Amino acid sequence: MYDPRRGDEALTSRPLVLDADGSPYEPARTNRFAVYRIDSGTGSVDVDAARIPFGPRSMLFCVPYQYLRFVPDHDVAGEVIEFHANFLCIETFHAEVGCSGALFNDPYGGPVLPLGEPAMAEVADLSARIGRELAEQGMAHEDVALAYLKVLLVVAAREKATGEEAGGPGGAALRHPVLTSLRELIEARYRTWHSPAEYAEALHMTPKTLGRVVREHLGTTLTDLIRGRVLTHAKWQLLHTLRPVKEIALEVGFADELYFSRLFKKATGVSPTYFREFETEIRGGSNLSMSSGRPSIPTRVESADNSNG
Repeated sequence: MYDPRRGDEALTSRPLVLDADGSPYEPARTNRFAVYRIDSGTGSVDVDAARIPFGPRSMLFCVPYQYLRFVPDHDVAGEVIEFHANFLCIETFHAEVGCSGALFNDPYGGPVLPLGEPAMAEVADLSARIGRELAEQGMAHEDVALAYLKVLLVVAAREKATGEEAGGPGGAALRHPVLTSLRELIEARYRTWHSPAEYAEALHMTPKTLGRVVREHLGTTLTDLIRGRVLTHAKWQLLHTLRPVKEIALEVGFADELYFSRLFKKATGVSPTYFREFETEIRGGSNLSMSSGRPSIPTRVESADNSNG
């Protein structure tokens, strides 16, 4: 866990090397955002409850406190860039490029992004530049590294937008028409509808059929898809308001605060109270000055030139 009180760096970069020896790799949970660049190798990665295949020339975007488990089929090489909100606050930067919901919080498009050759070359170059700035620590190296990181995220967001427009790998929700309707339903009802049967009935499908579509196209279960949206809302409220945990739990449909807390801890590895107190302390309370409105997950990746996010 990043903790500036110990002198930890808010931005880090390191090589990614995974041997295909049959042993899964589970990185420790972190409170940083993580960007994995896969240069070579294949395998699958468990992201929370979803299992997603990956190949060479791709990227993986993970949010703080997220569970990861890599199972490589062939030796994997690449790089990992991790950064805390103290270095780059995605909650505000996404207003510039649409990268928060597009890259880090998109359960419908998935966290793995295949890249075209030009984008991969550009991302690799930007990653190398970030690494050099961190290693050499020249004048204003943090400012320069931040600029490179922002450009890297813009490149990735544009690549995903291009994939979605073409109906390609960047836009899983476009590969089956019912997923678009499901996404709209979850966005409208996640605070009150927690049962897959409710969504299936609204979409005139059986729970089994809808569950199969979600599993085949998103790599997860409908229950976990709904639960993930609930937790995204809860984390936002815990970070950006001082509302009691019980009140937040009730808002997302859980009358039992203890059950909600167990659910939250299973998903993040920490309790709601610890999550709020620790992050607020290491952020110096800056997170509490932000809007406490309902967080959204964009239905598509916004253009990098669109200032509305």
